[in-house]
Amino acid sequence: MRPGEERPVQGGARAGASELELLKLRAAERIDAAAERLGALSRAIWSEPELAYEEHRAHGLLTRFFEREPPAASWTVQPHYRLDTAFRAEWAAPGVPAAPRPLHLGFLCEYDALPGIGHACGHNLIAEVGAAAALGVRGALEGLPGPPPPVKVIILGTPAEEDGGGKIDLIEAGAFKNLDVVFMAHPSQENAAYLPDVAEHDVTVKYYGKASHAAAYPWEGVNALDAAVLAYNNLSVLRQQMKPTWRVHGIIKNGGVKPNIIPSYSELIYYFRAPSMRELQVLTKKAEDCFRAAALATGCTVEIKGGAHDYYNVLPNKSLWKAYIENGEKLGIEFISEDAALNGSSGSTDFGNVSFVVPGIHPYFYIGSDALNHTEQYTEAAGSQEAQFYTLRTAKALAMTALDVIFKPELLERIREDFKLKLQEEEFLNRVE
Repeated sequence: MRPGEERPVQGGARAGASELELLKLRAAERIDAAAERLGALSRAIWSEPELAYEEHRAHGLLTRFFEREPPAASWTVQPHYRLDTAFRAEWAAPGVPAAPRPLHLGFLCEYDALPGIGHACGHNLIAEVGAAAALGVRGALEGLPGPPPPVKVIILGTPAEEDGGGKIDLIEAGAFKNLDVVFMAHPSQENAAYLPDVAEHDVTVKYYGKASHAAAYPWEGVNALDAAVLAYNNLSVLRQQMKPTWRVHGIIKNGGVKPNIIPSYSELIYYFRAPSMRELQVLTKKAEDCFRAAALATGCTVEIKGGAHDYYNVLPNKSLWKAYIENGEKLGIEFISEDAALNGSSGSTDFGNVSFVVPGIHPYFYIGSDALNHTEQYTEAAGSQEAQFYTLRTAKALAMTALDVIFKPELLERIREDFKLKLQEEEFLNRVE
């Protein structure tokens, strides 16, 4: 097969562009047909938010959704897959041969919420997008005449994105092994095929001092709250020398129990972010020096403990997101410019770690509201009926892009090449002093 040719769509005939477009139309129609069920799924997850690693109800809703998806038992569902609230569902057309190895396409669902404000990052919609896109791809493929295409559609339920990094746990457990390309999409205020989500490291800092009566004999005490305040101020002063792309934010979680007792214990939690893992290490070292200086100044001892997982920066895959833009524009999606996307502000996600082990796409999509993520207003928007149109439109664009990957081998080859080149660039940047 020469570069630029598509994989045959039916009966050994070469796929014309119109044939592939008809498959994409079929995928969109399948998503529309399931719209009511998908919306009910999303609203059920939204209505009872659950925190990281505690998404038991959402896990049950999603696994039952695929177990009951007609025809019965068409999806092979594995609940509690490698993690208690993770799951895996697979579909392949009957008769797909084991050799050559089928193409494994993964669609990722998130469904954890934020403490106090629920689904203020719209993870109920992420779950819906992943489920809908997978249904769309299946709907396009299952009616094909002739031998079925060698493809497996895999849905991974990935808990704990907001805290802990469930995808990283699943990577370490081998859940992403043998996946060829992965797809997901995240709610936002705009449509972007890629945003430069940054690397993130979190720390818990504990200061230990000595209690004493704050009025009668304060000189006998060692003030752990003073250490926390100094550390906070040290980092505030450090900001003047920080690069514009670095971010530091934290809270004092524990600052004492009573004003007339010199605090013997204090605790801070901080997040550090930078565009690459190498820069993140530099920032982390500077911040830890600030923490230790505060301990030295106050006579406290300090304990600095990093989180279980660092979140890596998301590697871009230009070939994949160009295909996504092309499909999205056909559906009427208006994307921000590439310059705006690459120079805009962003957060962090455990999808970054996924992007280091398998090629993938993590676009952002508008949900009909200008509210900002992690606000009560965004929680309301994520549960609105208006968000449904934009969510399902995004799912259609993902499904259409997946069909391009299946039937355009040259595109798949470019995606794999982009992935290798970005990995090499990242390794070089992290190696150079």
